[in-house]
Formats: sequence, C-alpha cells, structure tokens
Amino acid sequence: MQIKRAKEIAAKLLKVGESKIWVNPEEGEKIKEAMTKEDVRALIGDGIIKKKKINEHSRGRARTLQEQKKKGRKKGAGKRKGKNTARTNPKKKWMSNVRSQRKKLSELKEEAKKSGIYSTAYKRIRGSFFRGRKHLEEFIKGDK
Repeated sequence: MQIKRAKEIAAKLLKVGESKIWVNPEEGEKIKEAMTKEDVRALIGDGIIKKKKINEHSRGRARTLQEQKKKGRKKGAGKRKGKNTARTNPKKKWMSNVRSQRKKLSELKEEAKKSGIYSTAYKRIRGSFFRGRKHLEEFIKGDK
C-alpha cells in the first residue's frame, strides 16, 4: 500500500484530517506491506502511524485576566457596554435595598415605635424615600 493511501485510511480511523497524520519515514517498508484497514490499525498500535498533537490554545493570559477581574479591576467606563440598568437589574437592586432597610428597621423597631414613626418609616422604605440604611437610621434617631 502506498504511504498516501495509508495516511487516508489512518485519518478515517483516527477521525482527523490527513495533515494531522504522522508516518514514521524509517518504517516505509512495513507500510508498503500493509494491505487492509486491519493492517493500518496494527501500524497505529505499533506507533508507526500516529496522530499529531492538536495545537492547543494557552489559557495563561485568560487566567491572569480572570484573577484581576475577581479583584474588581478592568471594570471602568471603557470596558462597559450597555446601559447601567442592563448590567444590573433595577428590580433586584431595589429588592436588596428594601430588604436591608426593612431588616434595619426591625432592629430599631423599639426606638421607632416609641417615637411613633415605625409605620411612616416602613411606608417610606417601600416608596424608596431612603437612600440606604444609614439614611434610615438618621431619620429614626434624628426624629427622636
């Protein structure tokens, strides 16, 4: 069998292109003796015909970039695409804000009830009156 034909068969067996098949040039006689597909399989088993290594894509740079992003780098204005509301869901932002404020209000419940502003504070939380937990705290303690 010709070397070219052996390469074709080996490519089909190894499920790669012909350019990815390596044939040992010193073993030309053994390849010429091969007649069937089974013979080519035997040559592959002996290591006379091999599949070349596929070019791998290094992830080294990607890993370092990922580490930087974990630290919070590479997030400046130049890296952003899309509106701010597309990057963070406004509803989820509102929910987390409201939940943290309500938690704080429940912690300060006694103070708020004494001054009689618990219900107004609760309603104002829902209406997004407070900027954050600190603002809520100032409202309750300042009202006293």
